[in-house]
Amino acid sequence: MLTYLDFERPIAELENRIADLRATADNGAVDVEQEIRRLDVKTKKLLRDTYSKLTPWQKAHVARHPERPHFKDYVEGLAEEFIPLEGDRAFADDQAIVGGLATIDGRKVVLMGHEKGDDTASRLKHNFGMAKPEGYRKAIRLMKLADRFGLPVVTLVDTPGAFPGVQAEERGQAEAIARATEQCLALKVPMVSVIVGEGGSGGAVAIAAANKVLMFEHAIYSV
Repeated sequence: MLTYLDFERPIAELENRIADLRATADNGAVDVEQEIRRLDVKTKKLLRDTYSKLTPWQKAHVARHPERPHFKDYVEGLAEEFIPLEGDRAFADDQAIVGGLATIDGRKVVLMGHEKGDDTASRLKHNFGMAKPEGYRKAIRLMKLADRFGLPVVTLVDTPGAFPGVQAEERGQAEAIARATEQCLALKVPMVSVIVGEGGSGGAVAIAAANKVLMFEHAIYSV
């Protein structure tokens, strides 16, 4: 079942009516194709009109939509090959940032980004996309690897911010974010960052201080 935001309720009502009519049509009792086409046109127009005048807060809700694609979905759609690399070689592996070697359109790159997860178990595993120091140190390791082998860096940003827990602070969260940002700026290879959902504060900047920063239409970036 689709998840609708509050301001999408009129759209949801129309789509539910279309679904009910299609169920009736499947029974063969009544010819409702003309009404379905009329409602379909009305729904598409309402969708365009609604999304053409979103308020900033509504845009934030869209950027945080639970059914929005995540890093793993983009990897499946973009990369012909993806070899994940894990760990920061110092403390642990942080699954809030996923990265590795990828082939995109025949070109070898280092691809990494935030992963939020799409159900309760995966959201806990990926800490809702909020990286800890070891996540940013893993990103630094991958960027240094890219420099060493002359591979462009592509990052997909989707995080509410860095994890603010006590243990993360004890392990040097601010220092890790600063070092990751510094490494972005020191890269000798091209770097492209795409804000695919929400980019929150230093947690986003740490892997988005790139040569070119792109944003999806209904993404948000706040620093």
